[in-house]
Amino acid sequence: MIIVTTNDVPGHSITNVVGEVFGLTVRSRHIGSNIGASFKALAGGELKGITQLLHETRDEALSRLAAEATSKGANAVVAFRFETNDYGDGGGVEVCAYGTAVTIS
Repeated sequence: MIIVTTNDVPGHSITNVVGEVFGLTVRSRHIGSNIGASFKALAGGELKGITQLLHETRDEALSRLAAEATSKGANAVVAFRFETNDYGDGGGVEVCAYGTAVTIS
């Protein structure tokens, strides 16, 4: 599965537009992560637990996007983007991966 942020795939031709596809996940931080982040925010520096949470969440959303595109018969996704939102008073994060599923040759 080729996934690109551009509207075309260099070296390939779009032969069919399948349509919009999404990969969505919502993850919550555990209590230890929230407490650690609060202390770290006072001292400054990277919040490594939250960085890891976001990395894993983006990977899961991207995987779900690719699975949906594949299930619809696509072999590529163009105009790919991520959208991220806080969920539930900062206790979690929602990540949506979206784009246009296409077939390319």
